[in-house]
Amino acid sequence: MIAVSEFVKRRRRLMALADDGAILIIPAGKERLRSKDTTYPFRQDSDFWYLTGFNEPEAVLVLVPGRRQGECLLFCRERDAEKEAWDGPRLGPEGAVDGLKVDDAYPITDLDDILPGLIEGRSRVYYHYGRDADFDLALMGWLNRVCAQKRLGAEPPHEFLELGHLLDELRLFKSAGEIALMRKSADIAVEAQIAAMRASRSARFEYEVEAALQHVYRRHGAVASYEPIVGSGPNACVLHYRANNAPVKKGDLLLCDAGAEYALYASDITRTWPVSGTFSAAQRALYEVVLAAQNECISKARVGVPYDTIHATAVEVLTDGLLSLGLLKGTLKKNITSEAYKKFYMHKTGHWIGLDVHDVGEYKLGGASRLLEPGMVFTVEPGLYIAPGTPGVPAKYQGIGIRIEDDILMTKSGPENLTDGVPKAADEIEELLA
Repeated sequence: MIAVSEFVKRRRRLMALADDGAILIIPAGKERLRSKDTTYPFRQDSDFWYLTGFNEPEAVLVLVPGRRQGECLLFCRERDAEKEAWDGPRLGPEGAVDGLKVDDAYPITDLDDILPGLIEGRSRVYYHYGRDADFDLALMGWLNRVCAQKRLGAEPPHEFLELGHLLDELRLFKSAGEIALMRKSADIAVEAQIAAMRASRSARFEYEVEAALQHVYRRHGAVASYEPIVGSGPNACVLHYRANNAPVKKGDLLLCDAGAEYALYASDITRTWPVSGTFSAAQRALYEVVLAAQNECISKARVGVPYDTIHATAVEVLTDGLLSLGLLKGTLKKNITSEAYKKFYMHKTGHWIGLDVHDVGEYKLGGASRLLEPGMVFTVEPGLYIAPGTPGVPAKYQGIGIRIEDDILMTKSGPENLTDGVPKAADEIEELLA
Protein backbone atom coordinates (compact mmCIF):
# COMPACT_ATOMS: atom_id res chain seq x y z
CA MET A 1 0.00 0.00 0.00
CA ILE A 2 0.99 3.64 -0.43
CA ALA A 3 2.62 5.13 2.69
CA VAL A 4 0.93 8.14 4.32
CA SER A 5 4.13 10.11 3.76
CA GLU A 6 3.67 9.75 -0.02
CA PHE A 7 0.20 11.31 0.12
CA VAL A 8 1.70 14.21 2.09
CA LYS A 9 4.41 14.68 -0.56
CA ARG A 10 1.81 14.67 -3.32
CA ARG A 11 -0.15 17.43 -1.62
CA ARG A 12 3.00 19.49 -1.18
CA ARG A 13 3.99 19.05 -4.83
CA LEU A 14 0.53 20.10 -5.96
CA MET A 15 0.55 23.17 -3.73
CA ALA A 16 4.01 24.12 -5.01
CA LEU A 17 2.64 24.03 -8.57
CA ALA A 18 -0.38 26.14 -7.60
CA ASP A 19 1.76 28.58 -5.59
CA ASP A 20 0.68 31.03 -2.90
CA GLY A 21 -2.51 32.91 -3.61
CA ALA A 22 -4.38 29.79 -4.78
CA ILE A 23 -6.95 27.57 -3.13
CA LEU A 24 -7.56 24.02 -4.32
CA ILE A 25 -10.85 22.27 -3.60
CA ILE A 26 -11.19 18.51 -4.11
CA PRO A 27 -14.45 16.75 -3.12
CA ALA A 28 -14.60 13.04 -2.37
CA GLY A 29 -16.63 10.60 -4.45
CA LYS A 30 -20.36 10.32 -3.85
CA GLU A 31 -22.48 7.34 -2.95
CA ARG A 32 -24.76 6.59 -5.91
CA LEU A 33 -28.31 5.32 -5.57
CA ARG A 34 -28.88 1.96 -7.25
CA SER A 35 -32.54 1.41 -6.45
CA LYS A 36 -34.78 2.85 -3.74
CA ASP A 37 -32.58 2.67 -0.61
CA THR A 38 -29.66 0.63 -1.95
CA THR A 39 -26.47 2.11 -3.38
CA TYR A 40 -23.80 1.00 -5.81
CA PRO A 41 -20.51 -0.08 -4.20
CA PHE A 42 -18.71 3.10 -3.19
CA ARG A 43 -15.64 3.97 -5.24
CA GLN A 44 -13.56 6.91 -4.11
CA ASP A 45 -12.83 9.78 -6.52
CA SER A 46 -9.40 9.08 -8.01
CA ASP A 47 -8.01 12.59 -7.46
CA PHE A 48 -9.25 12.73 -3.88
CA TRP A 49 -7.69 9.31 -3.20
CA TYR A 50 -4.42 10.28 -4.88
CA LEU A 51 -4.05 13.18 -2.45
CA THR A 52 -5.43 11.62 0.76
CA GLY A 53 -5.68 7.83 0.73
CA PHE A 54 -9.02 8.39 2.50
CA ASN A 55 -11.82 6.08 1.42
CA GLU A 56 -14.97 7.67 2.82
CA PRO A 57 -17.70 9.68 1.06
CA GLU A 58 -18.96 13.08 2.24
CA ALA A 59 -15.53 14.66 2.48
CA VAL A 60 -13.71 17.62 0.93
CA LEU A 61 -9.97 18.30 0.83
CA VAL A 62 -9.00 21.98 0.78
CA LEU A 63 -5.41 23.03 0.09
CA VAL A 64 -4.45 26.62 0.90
CA PRO A 65 -0.77 27.15 -0.02
CA GLY A 66 1.07 29.52 2.31
CA ARG A 67 -1.68 29.71 4.94
CA ARG A 68 0.02 30.16 8.29
CA GLN A 69 -2.69 28.41 10.31
CA GLY A 70 -2.38 25.28 8.17
CA GLU A 71 -2.28 24.57 4.44
CA CYS A 72 -4.02 21.17 4.28
CA LEU A 73 -7.55 20.95 5.64
CA LEU A 74 -10.03 18.09 5.51
CA PHE A 75 -13.78 18.20 6.03
CA CYS A 76 -15.26 14.78 6.79
CA ARG A 77 -18.06 13.00 8.65
CA GLU A 78 -18.00 12.99 12.42
CA ARG A 79 -17.92 9.80 14.44
CA ASP A 80 -21.44 8.48 15.09
CA ALA A 81 -21.84 5.26 17.06
CA GLU A 82 -25.39 4.61 15.84
CA LYS A 83 -24.58 5.08 12.16
CA GLU A 84 -21.28 3.22 12.44
CA ALA A 85 -23.20 0.23 13.79
CA TRP A 86 -25.01 0.08 10.45
CA ASP A 87 -22.35 1.16 7.96
CA GLY A 88 -18.97 0.58 9.60
CA PRO A 89 -16.39 2.75 11.36
CA ARG A 90 -15.57 6.33 10.42
CA LEU A 91 -12.25 8.08 10.85
CA GLY A 92 -13.72 11.35 12.04
CA PRO A 93 -11.97 14.74 12.13
CA GLU A 94 -9.85 13.76 15.14
CA GLY A 95 -8.62 10.59 13.49
CA ALA A 96 -7.98 12.36 10.20
CA VAL A 97 -5.33 14.67 11.63
CA ASP A 98 -3.23 11.77 12.91
CA GLY A 99 -4.15 9.13 10.37
CA LEU A 100 -3.91 11.25 7.21
CA LYS A 101 -1.37 13.83 8.44
CA VAL A 102 -3.51 16.82 7.48
CA ASP A 103 -2.98 20.12 9.29
CA ASP A 104 -6.55 20.33 10.52
CA ALA A 105 -9.88 18.58 10.08
CA TYR A 106 -13.47 19.72 10.58
CA PRO A 107 -16.93 18.15 10.44
CA ILE A 108 -18.32 18.17 6.91
CA THR A 109 -21.34 20.03 8.27
CA ASP A 110 -19.06 23.03 8.95
CA LEU A 111 -18.00 23.35 5.30
CA ASP A 112 -20.65 25.95 4.51
CA ASP A 113 -19.51 28.18 7.37
CA ILE A 114 -15.74 27.82 6.95
CA LEU A 115 -15.01 27.56 3.23
CA PRO A 116 -16.07 31.12 2.22
CA GLY A 117 -13.53 32.46 4.72
CA LEU A 118 -10.81 30.28 3.21
CA ILE A 119 -11.69 31.44 -0.31
CA GLU A 120 -11.60 35.14 0.67
CA GLY A 121 -8.23 36.69 -0.12
CA ARG A 122 -7.27 33.97 -2.58
CA SER A 123 -6.72 35.07 -6.18
CA ARG A 124 -7.17 31.68 -7.91
CA VAL A 125 -9.52 28.75 -7.38
CA TYR A 126 -8.52 25.31 -8.69
CA TYR A 127 -11.43 22.88 -8.94
CA HIS A 128 -12.90 20.25 -11.31
CA TYR A 129 -15.67 22.33 -12.84
CA GLY A 130 -18.60 20.44 -14.32
CA ARG A 131 -18.06 17.07 -12.64
CA ASP A 132 -20.62 17.46 -9.86
CA ALA A 133 -23.52 19.83 -10.53
CA ASP A 134 -24.55 19.99 -6.88
CA PHE A 135 -21.07 20.89 -5.68
CA ASP A 136 -20.68 23.38 -8.55
CA LEU A 137 -23.78 25.21 -7.28
CA ALA A 138 -22.54 25.13 -3.70
CA LEU A 139 -19.17 26.57 -4.76
CA MET A 140 -20.88 29.35 -6.68
CA GLY A 141 -22.87 30.14 -3.54
CA TRP A 142 -19.71 30.41 -1.45
CA LEU A 143 -18.06 32.62 -4.07
CA ASN A 144 -21.11 34.88 -4.20
CA ARG A 145 -21.01 35.29 -0.44
CA VAL A 146 -17.40 36.47 -0.68
CA CYS A 147 -18.25 38.83 -3.53
CA ALA A 148 -21.10 40.29 -1.49
CA GLN A 149 -18.54 41.43 1.09
CA LYS A 150 -16.40 43.43 -1.36
CA ARG A 151 -17.67 46.75 0.01
CA LEU A 152 -16.42 45.66 3.41
CA GLY A 153 -12.96 44.98 2.03
CA ALA A 154 -13.28 41.31 1.08
CA GLU A 155 -11.09 40.16 -1.83
CA PRO A 156 -12.79 37.49 -3.97
CA PRO A 157 -10.84 35.31 -6.42
CA HIS A 158 -10.49 36.58 -9.98
CA GLU A 159 -9.25 33.37 -11.66
CA PHE A 160 -11.01 30.02 -11.85
CA LEU A 161 -8.80 27.22 -13.17
CA GLU A 162 -9.27 23.54 -13.96
CA LEU A 163 -7.55 21.44 -11.32
CA GLY A 164 -6.60 18.84 -13.92
CA HIS A 165 -4.10 21.23 -15.50
CA LEU A 166 -1.87 20.65 -12.46
CA LEU A 167 -2.95 17.33 -11.01
CA ASP A 168 -3.19 15.24 -14.18
CA GLU A 169 0.49 15.72 -14.93
CA LEU A 170 1.46 14.53 -11.44
CA ARG A 171 -0.71 11.43 -11.76
CA LEU A 172 0.69 10.53 -15.19
CA PHE A 173 4.08 9.56 -13.74
CA LYS A 174 3.84 6.59 -11.37
CA SER A 175 5.92 6.35 -8.19
CA ALA A 176 7.62 3.15 -7.01
CA GLY A 177 4.70 2.54 -4.64
CA GLU A 178 2.16 2.95 -7.40
CA ILE A 179 4.10 0.67 -9.75
CA ALA A 180 4.16 -2.03 -7.06
CA LEU A 181 0.35 -1.86 -6.80
CA MET A 182 -0.01 -1.91 -10.58
CA ARG A 183 2.17 -5.01 -10.76
CA LYS A 184 -0.12 -6.67 -8.21
CA SER A 185 -3.21 -5.60 -10.14
CA ALA A 186 -1.66 -6.94 -13.36
CA ASP A 187 -0.74 -10.26 -11.73
CA ILE A 188 -4.32 -10.75 -10.56
CA ALA A 189 -5.66 -9.87 -13.99
CA VAL A 190 -3.24 -12.32 -15.63
CA GLU A 191 -4.44 -15.15 -13.41
CA ALA A 192 -8.07 -14.21 -14.08
CA GLN A 193 -7.58 -14.09 -17.84
CA ILE A 194 -6.02 -17.56 -17.88
CA ALA A 195 -8.89 -18.85 -15.73
CA ALA A 196 -11.35 -17.39 -18.23
CA MET A 197 -9.59 -19.07 -21.13
CA ARG A 198 -9.83 -22.44 -19.42
CA ALA A 199 -13.45 -21.86 -18.38
CA SER A 200 -14.47 -21.16 -21.96
CA ARG A 201 -13.78 -24.75 -22.96
CA SER A 202 -16.85 -25.95 -21.05
CA ALA A 203 -18.88 -22.72 -20.83
CA ARG A 204 -22.32 -22.55 -22.37
CA PHE A 205 -22.74 -18.77 -22.06
CA GLU A 206 -20.46 -15.76 -22.01
CA TYR A 207 -21.36 -14.94 -18.41
CA GLU A 208 -19.85 -18.23 -17.26
CA VAL A 209 -16.51 -17.02 -18.63
CA GLU A 210 -17.03 -13.70 -16.86
CA ALA A 211 -17.71 -15.59 -13.62
CA ALA A 212 -14.25 -17.15 -13.83
CA LEU A 213 -12.74 -13.66 -14.04
CA GLN A 214 -14.74 -12.32 -11.11
CA HIS A 215 -13.89 -15.33 -8.93
CA VAL A 216 -10.17 -14.67 -9.26
CA TYR A 217 -10.56 -10.92 -8.66
CA ARG A 218 -12.48 -11.38 -5.42
CA ARG A 219 -10.24 -14.21 -4.23
CA HIS A 220 -7.34 -11.74 -4.29
CA GLY A 221 -9.17 -8.80 -2.72
CA ALA A 222 -9.69 -7.03 -6.04
CA VAL A 223 -12.71 -6.05 -8.10
CA ALA A 224 -13.20 -5.60 -11.83
CA SER A 225 -11.62 -2.32 -12.96
CA TYR A 226 -14.48 -1.96 -15.48
CA GLU A 227 -17.36 -4.07 -16.76
CA PRO A 228 -15.71 -7.06 -18.44
CA ILE A 229 -16.24 -7.51 -22.16
CA VAL A 230 -16.77 -11.19 -22.98
CA GLY A 231 -17.85 -11.35 -26.60
CA SER A 232 -18.05 -14.58 -28.55
CA GLY A 233 -18.42 -14.81 -32.33
CA PRO A 234 -19.76 -11.58 -33.88
CA ASN A 235 -20.15 -10.00 -30.43
CA ALA A 236 -16.37 -9.55 -30.49
CA CYS A 237 -16.89 -6.95 -33.24
CA VAL A 238 -18.83 -4.70 -30.83
CA LEU A 239 -16.09 -2.64 -29.19
CA HIS A 240 -17.93 -1.97 -25.90
CA TYR A 241 -20.01 -5.14 -25.77
CA ARG A 242 -21.12 -5.75 -22.18
CA ALA A 243 -24.25 -7.93 -22.26
CA ASN A 244 -22.13 -11.08 -21.80
CA ASN A 245 -25.21 -13.31 -22.12
CA ALA A 246 -24.93 -14.97 -25.52
CA PRO A 247 -24.20 -18.66 -26.08
CA VAL A 248 -20.56 -19.67 -26.49
CA LYS A 249 -20.29 -21.71 -29.69
CA LYS A 250 -17.59 -24.07 -30.87
CA GLY A 251 -15.85 -22.71 -33.92
CA ASP A 252 -16.15 -19.10 -32.77
CA LEU A 253 -13.47 -16.84 -31.36
CA LEU A 254 -14.04 -15.33 -27.94
CA LEU A 255 -12.72 -11.85 -27.12
CA CYS A 256 -12.20 -11.13 -23.42
CA ASP A 257 -11.31 -7.57 -22.41
CA ALA A 258 -11.06 -7.36 -18.62
CA GLY A 259 -8.94 -6.04 -15.78
CA ALA A 260 -8.58 -6.04 -12.02
CA GLU A 261 -8.67 -3.06 -9.68
CA TYR A 262 -6.43 -3.60 -6.67
CA ALA A 263 -6.11 -0.86 -4.03
CA LEU A 264 -7.81 1.38 -6.63
CA TYR A 265 -5.14 0.76 -9.30
CA ALA A 266 -6.30 -0.74 -12.58
CA SER A 267 -5.07 -3.30 -15.07
CA ASP A 268 -6.48 -3.94 -18.54
CA ILE A 269 -5.92 -7.08 -20.62
CA THR A 270 -7.49 -8.33 -23.83
CA ARG A 271 -7.00 -11.75 -25.35
CA THR A 272 -8.86 -13.48 -28.17
CA TRP A 273 -8.94 -17.24 -28.49
CA PRO A 274 -10.83 -20.09 -30.20
CA VAL A 275 -13.58 -21.63 -28.08
CA SER A 276 -12.90 -25.02 -29.66
CA GLY A 277 -9.22 -24.79 -28.72
CA THR A 278 -7.94 -24.50 -32.30
CA PHE A 279 -7.85 -21.52 -34.68
CA SER A 280 -9.30 -22.01 -38.14
CA ALA A 281 -7.01 -20.99 -41.00
CA ALA A 282 -8.89 -17.70 -41.52
CA GLN A 283 -8.96 -16.91 -37.79
CA ARG A 284 -5.26 -17.59 -37.44
CA ALA A 285 -4.42 -15.46 -40.48
CA LEU A 286 -6.17 -12.42 -39.02
CA TYR A 287 -4.87 -13.15 -35.53
CA GLU A 288 -1.26 -13.21 -36.72
CA VAL A 289 -1.71 -9.77 -38.28
CA VAL A 290 -2.96 -8.30 -34.98
CA LEU A 291 -0.23 -10.01 -32.98
CA ALA A 292 2.47 -8.76 -35.33
CA ALA A 293 1.10 -5.23 -34.95
CA GLN A 294 1.13 -5.43 -31.15
CA ASN A 295 4.65 -6.87 -31.00
CA GLU A 296 5.94 -4.15 -33.31
CA CYS A 297 4.18 -1.43 -31.31
CA ILE A 298 5.70 -2.59 -28.02
CA SER A 299 9.15 -2.81 -29.58
CA LYS A 300 8.85 0.83 -30.71
CA ALA A 301 8.10 2.07 -27.17
CA ARG A 302 11.32 3.72 -26.04
CA VAL A 303 12.11 6.76 -23.91
CA GLY A 304 12.06 9.85 -26.12
CA VAL A 305 9.82 8.32 -28.79
CA PRO A 306 6.60 10.27 -29.55
CA TYR A 307 3.55 8.53 -28.10
CA ASP A 308 1.78 8.77 -31.48
CA THR A 309 4.43 6.46 -32.95
CA ILE A 310 2.68 3.49 -31.32
CA HIS A 311 -0.62 4.11 -33.10
CA ALA A 312 1.09 4.92 -36.39
CA THR A 313 2.98 1.62 -36.16
CA ALA A 314 -0.21 -0.33 -35.50
CA VAL A 315 -1.94 1.28 -38.46
CA GLU A 316 0.95 0.46 -40.78
CA VAL A 317 1.30 -3.19 -39.75
CA LEU A 318 -2.47 -3.83 -39.71
CA THR A 319 -2.98 -2.16 -43.09
CA ASP A 320 -0.13 -4.12 -44.62
CA GLY A 321 -1.65 -7.34 -43.26
CA LEU A 322 -5.09 -6.47 -44.61
CA LEU A 323 -3.54 -5.85 -48.02
CA SER A 324 -1.73 -9.19 -47.94
CA LEU A 325 -5.01 -10.98 -47.16
CA GLY A 326 -6.83 -9.15 -49.96
CA LEU A 327 -9.19 -7.30 -47.62
CA LEU A 328 -7.85 -3.95 -48.84
CA LYS A 329 -6.73 -3.02 -52.35
CA GLY A 330 -4.08 -0.61 -53.58
CA THR A 331 -0.86 0.62 -52.01
CA LEU A 332 0.04 0.79 -48.35
CA LYS A 333 0.52 4.57 -48.48
CA LYS A 334 -2.81 5.19 -50.21
CA ASN A 335 -4.77 3.06 -47.72
CA ILE A 336 -3.18 4.81 -44.76
CA THR A 337 -3.68 8.29 -46.22
CA SER A 338 -7.32 7.59 -47.09
CA GLU A 339 -7.87 5.82 -43.73
CA ALA A 340 -9.39 2.87 -45.56
CA TYR A 341 -8.16 0.67 -42.71
CA LYS A 342 -10.76 2.25 -40.40
CA LYS A 343 -13.33 -0.08 -41.94
CA PHE A 344 -11.65 -2.81 -39.86
CA TYR A 345 -9.70 -0.85 -37.22
CA MET A 346 -11.56 2.17 -35.87
CA HIS A 347 -10.01 2.90 -32.47
CA LYS A 348 -6.71 4.16 -31.10
CA THR A 349 -3.97 1.76 -30.04
CA GLY A 350 -3.87 2.51 -26.32
CA HIS A 351 -4.36 4.84 -23.39
CA TRP A 352 -2.75 5.82 -20.09
CA ILE A 353 -3.67 3.58 -17.17
CA GLY A 354 -3.39 3.98 -13.40
CA LEU A 355 -6.02 4.95 -10.83
CA ASP A 356 -8.42 5.14 -13.76
CA VAL A 357 -8.52 2.56 -16.54
CA HIS A 358 -8.41 5.44 -19.02
CA ASP A 359 -6.10 7.47 -16.84
CA VAL A 360 -5.49 11.20 -16.87
CA GLY A 361 -2.63 12.91 -18.70
CA GLU A 362 -2.20 14.83 -21.93
CA TYR A 363 -1.28 12.92 -25.09
CA LYS A 364 -0.04 16.08 -26.81
CA LEU A 365 2.04 19.01 -25.55
CA GLY A 366 2.18 22.23 -27.54
CA GLY A 367 0.24 20.58 -30.35
CA ALA A 368 2.78 17.78 -30.81
CA SER A 369 2.72 14.22 -29.54
CA ARG A 370 4.39 14.06 -26.13
CA LEU A 371 7.50 11.94 -25.75
CA LEU A 372 7.51 8.74 -23.72
CA GLU A 373 9.19 9.02 -20.31
CA PRO A 374 10.00 6.61 -17.49
CA GLY A 375 7.13 6.09 -15.08
CA MET A 376 4.37 6.26 -17.69
CA VAL A 377 2.08 3.24 -17.93
CA PHE A 378 -0.10 2.70 -20.99
CA THR A 379 -1.92 -0.03 -22.90
CA VAL A 380 -1.10 -1.31 -26.38
CA GLU A 381 -4.22 -2.80 -27.99
CA PRO A 382 -4.44 -3.15 -31.77
CA GLY A 383 -7.37 -5.06 -33.23
CA LEU A 384 -9.32 -6.05 -36.33
CA TYR A 385 -13.12 -6.29 -36.51
CA ILE A 386 -15.06 -7.71 -39.45
CA ALA A 387 -18.75 -7.51 -38.64
CA PRO A 388 -21.16 -9.94 -40.29
CA GLY A 389 -22.36 -8.61 -43.62
CA THR A 390 -19.32 -6.42 -44.28
CA PRO A 391 -19.37 -5.80 -48.05
CA GLY A 392 -16.54 -7.19 -50.16
CA VAL A 393 -15.20 -9.54 -47.47
CA PRO A 394 -15.02 -13.33 -48.03
CA ALA A 395 -17.40 -15.35 -45.86
CA LYS A 396 -14.56 -17.05 -43.99
CA TYR A 397 -13.58 -13.71 -42.38
CA GLN A 398 -17.12 -12.55 -41.54
CA GLY A 399 -17.99 -12.17 -37.87
CA ILE A 400 -14.41 -12.24 -36.59
CA GLY A 401 -13.29 -9.71 -33.97
CA ILE A 402 -9.75 -9.78 -32.56
CA ARG A 403 -7.99 -7.54 -30.05
CA ILE A 404 -4.77 -8.13 -28.11
CA GLU A 405 -3.96 -5.78 -25.22
CA ASP A 406 -1.23 -5.50 -22.61
CA ASP A 407 -0.16 -2.96 -19.98
CA ILE A 408 3.24 -1.43 -20.62
CA LEU A 409 5.44 0.32 -18.05
CA MET A 410 7.95 2.72 -19.57
CA THR A 411 11.38 2.33 -17.96
CA LYS A 412 14.77 3.87 -18.74
CA SER A 413 15.85 0.64 -20.42
CA GLY A 414 12.67 0.19 -22.47
CA PRO A 415 9.13 -1.19 -22.22
CA GLU A 416 8.18 -3.65 -19.48
CA ASN A 417 5.07 -5.70 -20.21
CA LEU A 418 3.23 -6.04 -16.90
CA THR A 419 0.69 -8.51 -18.32
CA ASP A 420 2.79 -10.76 -20.52
CA GLY A 421 1.96 -13.75 -18.32
CA VAL A 422 -1.11 -14.44 -20.46
CA PRO A 423 -0.18 -16.43 -23.59
CA LYS A 424 -0.82 -14.63 -26.86
CA ALA A 425 1.12 -16.53 -29.53
CA ALA A 426 -1.41 -18.67 -31.41
CA ASP A 427 0.45 -21.94 -30.70
CA GLU A 428 0.75 -21.07 -26.99
CA ILE A 429 -2.96 -20.34 -26.75
CA GLU A 430 -3.85 -23.65 -28.38
CA GLU A 431 -1.48 -25.45 -26.02
CA LEU A 432 -3.13 -23.81 -22.98
CA LEU A 433 -6.60 -24.71 -24.22
CA ALA A 434 -5.68 -28.30 -25.11
